[in-house]
Amino acid sequence: MVGLSAALAPNNPRTRTRMRHASLVPVVVRSLRALPKKKKNTFRDRNRKLCCEVKRRSRTRAEDLLELLERESEKELEDRKNELVQERERCVEELNQVAKELDEVYRDTFEGNEMKEVARGADLSTARGFKLLGRDDPEAMAAVLELLRERDGGRAWKDLQERGHDLRLRERRVSERLEDIEAELSPRFAEGEVGAEDGEVSGTDTSVSICLVCGFESFNLSLYRGVARDLRRRTEGRVNLSVFSDRDVENNAGEVEEALAGSDVFFGSLLFDYDVVQWLRERVDPVPTRFVFESDLDLMALTRVGTFTMAPPKDGKKAGPPPAVKKILELFGSNREEDRVAGYLTMLKFGPKLLRYLPGKKVKHLRNWLEVYGYWNQAGATNVLSMFSLIVNEYAGLAGADSKLKTDEVTEMPNQGCVHPNARGMVFKDPASYLEWYEREGPLRSTGAPRVALLLYRKHVITNMSYIPALISEMEDGGLVPVPIFINGVEAHTVVRDLLTTAREQDKTTLKKGAVQVDAIVSTIGFPLVGGPAGSVEAGRQQEIGAEILSSKNVPYVVAAPLLIQDIESWEATGMTGLQSIVLYALPELDGAIDTVPIGGLVGDDIFLVKERVKRLVGRLRGWIDLATKPRDEVNLAVMLYGFPPGVGATGTAALLNVPKSLEGLLKRLKGDGYDVGDLPGNVDGEGILTALRALEDARAGAAHLVGAAEEAAAAVGAEVVREEVSPSELSRWLSFPEHWGPTEWGPLPYLPDSKILLDRLEQQWGQLGSPGQLGATPDGKYACLGLRFGKVTVGVQPMLGIEGDPMRLLFERDLTPAPYYCAYYKALEFSWDINAVIHFGTHGTVEWLPGSPVGNTGLSWPDVLLGNLPNVYVYTANNPSESVVAKRRGYGTIVSHNVPPYGRSGLYKELLSLRDLLNEYREDRAEGAALREPIEELVKATGLYSECPLEREGEVLGFDAWVQELVSYLDVVENRLFSEGLHVFGQVPTDAQVEAYLQAYGGEAAEAAEISHLLRRSDEELDGVARALRGEYVLPAPGGDLLRDGPGVLPTGRNIHALDPYRMPSETAEVRGAAAASKILDAHRRQGSGFPETCSVALWGLDAIKTGGDSVGIVLALVGARTIRDSTGRVARFELISLDELGRPRCDVVANVSALFRDQFKNVLELLDDLMLRASRADEPVEMNFVKKHTEKLEREGVDRASSRMFSNPSGDYGSMVNERVGSGNWDEGGELGDTWVSRNAFSYGKGGEAGNARPEVLKALLETTDRVVQGVDSVEYGLTDIQEYYANTGALMRAAEDARRRRGREGKVGCSIVEYFGGEGSEPKEIEDVLKLEYRSKLLNPKWAEAMVSQGSGGAFEVSQRMTALLGWGATANFSENFVWDQAVETYVEDAEMADRLRRSNPEAFRNVLRRSIEAARRGMWDADEDKLEMLMELYREMDDKLEGVE
Repeated sequence: MVGLSAALAPNNPRTRTRMRHASLVPVVVRSLRALPKKKKNTFRDRNRKLCCEVKRRSRTRAEDLLELLERESEKELEDRKNELVQERERCVEELNQVAKELDEVYRDTFEGNEMKEVARGADLSTARGFKLLGRDDPEAMAAVLELLRERDGGRAWKDLQERGHDLRLRERRVSERLEDIEAELSPRFAEGEVGAEDGEVSGTDTSVSICLVCGFESFNLSLYRGVARDLRRRTEGRVNLSVFSDRDVENNAGEVEEALAGSDVFFGSLLFDYDVVQWLRERVDPVPTRFVFESDLDLMALTRVGTFTMAPPKDGKKAGPPPAVKKILELFGSNREEDRVAGYLTMLKFGPKLLRYLPGKKVKHLRNWLEVYGYWNQAGATNVLSMFSLIVNEYAGLAGADSKLKTDEVTEMPNQGCVHPNARGMVFKDPASYLEWYEREGPLRSTGAPRVALLLYRKHVITNMSYIPALISEMEDGGLVPVPIFINGVEAHTVVRDLLTTAREQDKTTLKKGAVQVDAIVSTIGFPLVGGPAGSVEAGRQQEIGAEILSSKNVPYVVAAPLLIQDIESWEATGMTGLQSIVLYALPELDGAIDTVPIGGLVGDDIFLVKERVKRLVGRLRGWIDLATKPRDEVNLAVMLYGFPPGVGATGTAALLNVPKSLEGLLKRLKGDGYDVGDLPGNVDGEGILTALRALEDARAGAAHLVGAAEEAAAAVGAEVVREEVSPSELSRWLSFPEHWGPTEWGPLPYLPDSKILLDRLEQQWGQLGSPGQLGATPDGKYACLGLRFGKVTVGVQPMLGIEGDPMRLLFERDLTPAPYYCAYYKALEFSWDINAVIHFGTHGTVEWLPGSPVGNTGLSWPDVLLGNLPNVYVYTANNPSESVVAKRRGYGTIVSHNVPPYGRSGLYKELLSLRDLLNEYREDRAEGAALREPIEELVKATGLYSECPLEREGEVLGFDAWVQELVSYLDVVENRLFSEGLHVFGQVPTDAQVEAYLQAYGGEAAEAAEISHLLRRSDEELDGVARALRGEYVLPAPGGDLLRDGPGVLPTGRNIHALDPYRMPSETAEVRGAAAASKILDAHRRQGSGFPETCSVALWGLDAIKTGGDSVGIVLALVGARTIRDSTGRVARFELISLDELGRPRCDVVANVSALFRDQFKNVLELLDDLMLRASRADEPVEMNFVKKHTEKLEREGVDRASSRMFSNPSGDYGSMVNERVGSGNWDEGGELGDTWVSRNAFSYGKGGEAGNARPEVLKALLETTDRVVQGVDSVEYGLTDIQEYYANTGALMRAAEDARRRRGREGKVGCSIVEYFGGEGSEPKEIEDVLKLEYRSKLLNPKWAEAMVSQGSGGAFEVSQRMTALLGWGATANFSENFVWDQAVETYVEDAEMADRLRRSNPEAFRNVLRRSIEAARRGMWDADEDKLEMLMELYREMDDKLEGVE
């Protein structure tokens, strides 16, 4: 390389004009020398010839390099221009040809005197003549068309339509392409459009208008407005900067549009909202100069700075940087793929300095773009003022010799560094420098306090956001040493990887100089760790890399950020909005983030800190760090089991989990890991522990003989009884906030909470604390909290929420609270028993479902209040990511997943097996088999199969042979039906036979089967996951899901499972599957002779939506007639109506039965669907083809507000229909009451514009009157319609509510219900609900194979049987499902079989009593026609069991 002095000599003409920049030369040289060797070599190899010429000319390397890039870019542009010009000529020629062919069509069609006479002499030989006739003489046109329809039997009319349509399509396609070409040619290749050849301004304008719209940086609005005032003052009003946020586009669009219409310059930043982006795209094109930074790619493509543009190529590729920028970008960053976005920051820093040394006309606009970006990125009032001054000088120009505005050099702040409020004006280059200062002058110097890395958003530091010093100080007040590192956001992973280490990190070779050791990592930014905001926009999260980095550090990773898209008032009122929750929860959870705490939010355009939330953050961090540092034999643990609902044998049960056996394994593992578990027997008895816990419940009141029995049962399993009596005064103290707390702690809430606000709410619902008769209260008014203690491990049962016999109380009070006893138990864990961590053991408990903010706990959310600062390790089934997300977000659960039980196939049994033998015998010899006809018919009726496979249908008798074939096919379906075989034992590796059962159910290729087999055998990592969490370590994240549907990606278990990105719902495949299902549903409905359904109710449930990617959403779209519109990143941005012509049928109205989980996790989808229904109701279409419009307009005529509402769910922050509670308690008289209960609990509307749980019962009831069909999805083999209470409590109750509503309107008849089994494969057909119920009962509850597998699981298996008997009753109560064969065979299997009944009675007496109770109840309510002797036998057994359980001899 030639010496720098020669290249910059004064006599060098290229240098004279740049002498004033000489001070920057060393920067250029250092930057080039710093380029990685691989980058240099790549460049040299690709451009060898040009580099040789460069050397001969003895020019600086920087100059040669960048001019070379510019030449390549210019050549690419010139080549592209030539291509476009040639293509434009071809398009024009083709349009001329199409016009010719069209004229020929019309000439051929309308020739003849008769036609000319009817047309009153008009010339119809051209397309134009035909169009003019329609415009000028409609009457003649009508006559012409009538004649044409009559000619040749209508053939002439059809030919005209077909030929004309094809040509018009071709014309439209070519015209659109021509428009695209003209649009690309105009901005990218026009010359001199800014005033001079290279884009310089002419300097003749007397005033300049700039329109600024910002998105995610609304906190900078006050800064921008200050700059706008300064610009007006400095230019005597000649420069007008109009400042808006993206919210103004929605709320004040007229003012924004007016500002844009007269603007010389548009400036946009951090704009991602689809509607805002589309609105701006339609309006900014006329603005001559456009800067758009870090926004949606389609909007950034509108950037136009002189002749520099970021418009995308027309070859289908996405928008992005132009060639010159891409080439420069390649030279920066490391060789790691994940560091490319971080390298972008380096390019932006040095790019303008490098480009400054090239001739002005070559790269002027690129250089200006980079310099403007540099000013904006560095932020601050001085930089922003210089930025707009530069823009005005270069692209808008003011008249006058002295019109140039003063611009200062960029005031730079490092891209990253450390700060502290006590180190005023100091920026530390790395964490080590910071800690060196801190150990001298920091508030917690020399204390040995734990260190927490605190990742801060750089722009907030630059703009001196007041919440940052307050956050740092609050952490120090809580005894934590903060290590505050500011970053841009995209390079968070490089900071964690290179500058942070921990005591647990093994490989420290990646660390850079300046790295420090920390005990936890907190991000105040959100988004994914790798790529930050850019990572989420591009959907390139690179989760594996993020997890790898965090796993190597192996300390808690927590997100605690202020809300930047939402104000504090709305957060407090209705919870976190869709996009805000994605930034803080959904995306960080993919990296394994835990314990997310929102720490503040917007008030107006400013960010305020809520110190009360920071105190919670600090307390929870201390809890996790204590687990890591405290000796294990000193750690106090609590294991929380469940016992809800009471009285039916639920104590110590969990979904798909054998709790007693799993508890045995957990206690043994804790002992092996060094925790104090007392004198735990080597053969610890899990069932014995449950027996002791049930005895404790009986002993709560304090009766001496019961206490003695409980202590005896505890001693038998190596435990002691622990009893804490919490007085009302203690509970009052634990639930009170400090008296002195005010706005400083609570932040700018709309109201100031009183210190006793929680107590007031508690006593308002339950009466004065300690009142006689309160749940869990002793005679002296205290709350007895009981448990079994194994050394320092306490095992307890989660308390009951309320009074079982009073569900109506829970029904009509929206501001619920848990019972005082419930509160006392959880606070006793933290304050009386000094528990260091709680393990919620299985799916699922109740604490995370308590009232409060749906997403984003506040200080008044009951889950937050009761869990306090306790680390929460939550064991959860891997196939339930939807509900686990609630445990994670509302219950601070660090999830540890467990596998599902092995799969089995139903097979045939008893009479079904005999029937198959008879059918086979008949088919083998039909002549001799005639005698078998009568036995076959009798056996079909005896087994209840006649309703599924009737011989006589609608008065016609099916041929016997055809009937036999149908029976054989049906039995094949029953025989091959999958079910869960038993329950899973936590941490237990499946046997070879069990692995084979999984594989047979899954199918797949041999290689995949081998992988699954290996992963299944890693189930022991479930216990490892709990052990890691209890040591305060990082638990690896993984997607939750279903092995049968999602494949090996959901294995191994023992992971911190997460859901999916809500902005990708529905996935493209889910949309296709949903459309196919909807088509089949409509076809089946019409085949039943019911016509076209006006209204369908579709269940939108969180779990099946996550597992399928949104099949249910796809069904809704297809029924309404809509499709997804995705933005440039693949996110679903809008649902677009399909034209009626394309749809080919009426639009079905849809009322969405939205689960509370879907409501909280997919708010963005609800907003899009709500917007779709509004647009459908306003579409310019006939009401007979648009039932959404028909029903909405009818309601509007009746004066109903927001009549287009269709998204209905529970009240905000509340969960469940309460129907199952009423069925469980028996507190109902007839099914209509249950339908009314469902309506009252689901009449709350959700959608756009602040529609967040507004009660709209009048809309829901009106829609139910027109509902013809209900659609419900089933997402897994494990839990079908008959297995859990939620299906009948929602779908069954909805069917009943709709039928009652229709009846009141005078419409008789049953509401149909289609069941879509999402696990059934692509070709599965939706089935009627009655058929699915019968199929499920035959394959599971009535099946001896299923019964044996379940009952052999002990108390948990008995409870599963009991629950299904309750569900059977629930289906009868809501959907009028009353099949005698089901009740007959259920009683025969579980009661009349003496051995089976004895096993149930011994393993779980309460569960067996419930089996008897539900059978008796079904008979009494008319659901089962039981004979008197059988009913008397059941009643006698029930009395015996009741006496035994009540202790009556």
